[in-house]
Amino acid sequence: MKDETTYLLKTLIRQIYLCCGGMVLVSLITLLLYFNVFSQDNFQPAETTSTPSDPEYDATRLNDSEENKIIKYGHELFVNTPKYIGPDNGKQEFIFTGNRLACNNCHLYSGTKPFSASLIGIVNRFPQFRARENKIGTIEERINGCMERSMNGKPLPLDGNAMKAFVQYLTWLSRFAPKDGEIEGQGFVKIEIPNRKVDLANGERVFKMTCVECHGLDGQGKKASGSFAYEYPPLWGPDSFNNGAGMNRAITAAQFIKANMPFGTTFDAPLLTDEEAYDVAGYITQQKRPIKAHTEKDFPDLKKKPVSTPYPPYADLFPLEQHQLGPFQPIINYYKQKYNTTKTK
Repeated sequence: MKDETTYLLKTLIRQIYLCCGGMVLVSLITLLLYFNVFSQDNFQPAETTSTPSDPEYDATRLNDSEENKIIKYGHELFVNTPKYIGPDNGKQEFIFTGNRLACNNCHLYSGTKPFSASLIGIVNRFPQFRARENKIGTIEERINGCMERSMNGKPLPLDGNAMKAFVQYLTWLSRFAPKDGEIEGQGFVKIEIPNRKVDLANGERVFKMTCVECHGLDGQGKKASGSFAYEYPPLWGPDSFNNGAGMNRAITAAQFIKANMPFGTTFDAPLLTDEEAYDVAGYITQQKRPIKAHTEKDFPDLKKKPVSTPYPPYADLFPLEQHQLGPFQPIINYYKQKYNTTKTK
């Protein structure tokens, strides 16, 4: 009799617990529904650096027609560059990049993000005069300039499939651009260049506060899971761009950073001030990176060399450190007075 009473008591207690638990669960679900937590609007996909915000420029949506296959291959090359032409692709004859960066690591959202050196309209702007070579160059030569500098590699064969695919992808991106290729959001934003030398201590502070979450305290970035490419690229070291790249100029880097960093920033809602972008750019460009051979041959007309180019020779007598870290206004003023040349970077 005693055992039966104990069993009934335990059963009653269990039922009370179940009843109370059920009531709590129902109440919780009711609250979640009331606050619209399950609405699809509250479940946004994670922002990525490879997906354009405008579906008109999303090459992954193209069908597999013969015309589209080369465009889609060009897009694949763009966002997964090291997989196809990087050091680890497994085919010696197809290794053209010396690092493991992807084009998409600088030209964000598959080359469509405004003021991230957007490539919309780029094909229409070529042939184009390039001061670094002091001649009119083709789009293919411009691509190979990136290959040799930003990718720390060697030129692609002009008649090879990779070059053809890159050009076709860029041509597709430019299909809605005006005839001259000039669009809002090309290049980088302008900044007010501080009239002082870069503050390296402040640059390091800004880096530790805003950059390390993605790029790491050592600046070596983070690879995408199961991928050849970086989700967040290294900013210095052997897998970064070399010293001949445009991004190794403090002013250029500051312009890019202002409109794009930390990740998720846009040109119309920047997080960093011009001074913070300037200092952190100077800090990053002072770190060790690969050295490009024969940079002394760049800019045959030295008067056309950007003032923040971090390697000599120069058409002036300002010291190397000032060309790397400023102050840049005295150099800018010198070129304006002596050569009537307006310098902005």
